[in-house]
Amino acid sequence: QVQIVESGGGSAQPGESLKLSCEASGIMFSSYNMGWYRQFPGKQREMVATISRHGKVNYVDSVEGRFTISRDNAKMTTYLQMDSLKSEDTAVYYCKAQWAQYEYWGPGTQVTVSP
Repeated sequence: QVQIVESGGGSAQPGESLKLSCEASGIMFSSYNMGWYRQFPGKQREMVATISRHGKVNYVDSVEGRFTISRDNAKMTTYLQMDSLKSEDTAVYYCKAQWAQYEYWGPGTQVTVSP
């Protein structure tokens, strides 16, 4: 059974940091491309950062230089280090595992940035 579980969300003030974790089970993690996505109220889900199974990373422009995605294949975990948070980063953050036609999503974790 595949499970994707995010953790580390919560509240922060502008300029502070949070680190999200995404732990996977039931998949051959090292073969999967991993990604973080976010969804604002009333909006479609958007890509935040992705890391391929080879370690190639990609970011949406709005987080470039502030967020860092990484993975630990031994722990079957993907991370999103979020620094210099802004109020506009407030959203539900989702983790996705993808390989070929297979995609698995976590339930999401809320990140709220406010003074």
